[in-house]
Amino acid sequence: MDMDLSLLQTRVIGCLIEKEKTTPDQYPLTLNSLTSACNQKSNRDPVLDLSDTEVQEVLDELNRKHLIREESSFGSRVPKYKHRFCNTEFSELKLSEQELAIVCTLFLRGPQTPGELRSRTNRLCSFSDVHETEAVLQKMSEREEYPLVVRMPREPGKRESRYAHLFSGEVEAADPSDYVPTASSPRVSRETIEALEARIAELERTVAALQLKLAE
Repeated sequence: MDMDLSLLQTRVIGCLIEKEKTTPDQYPLTLNSLTSACNQKSNRDPVLDLSDTEVQEVLDELNRKHLIREESSFGSRVPKYKHRFCNTEFSELKLSEQELAIVCTLFLRGPQTPGELRSRTNRLCSFSDVHETEAVLQKMSEREEYPLVVRMPREPGKRESRYAHLFSGEVEAADPSDYVPTASSPRVSRETIEALEARIAELERTVAALQLKLAE
């Protein structure tokens, strides 16, 4: 597999995957909504300030790679966009819910530790603990056809190694002898997580509705 995606291309695909899962009633996305998603200040690293024109150029590039699709609904002249990155009849790449959540989060926030990925994917999938996250990451890094992620060299003073995706070319891998198992992180009650998720989803729906009105 050699998609060789740029930073902006992974940002656009990551946003489409994220919004498909978290705000399905607003998906596919208009150009205006997608630009806002790309420029979010939360859950993004690096934070970008892209224009509609720049995002449209990226969409055109992804369309040529057959990784996105433009749709126009009946009675509306505003085109909307959805990804064809994986798990569609147009893509040979098939990912589990957990694998897709990890790829999406790596696309949006760059290299991260298993602990960070476990907490930051909780609106996209569920991991019982950080050890399950590590197991999925290991499986993704050892795929026979092509690895999807790689464990990076541990940074000085850090206990955990970070993982990076491999959809943008080669990344320096860590020495296997450098592996240190991650300690279990404190548990947060399911009720607390569900309450926070519901609040975030409500806020996203409100923002999406306002963006839709502004785009009309």
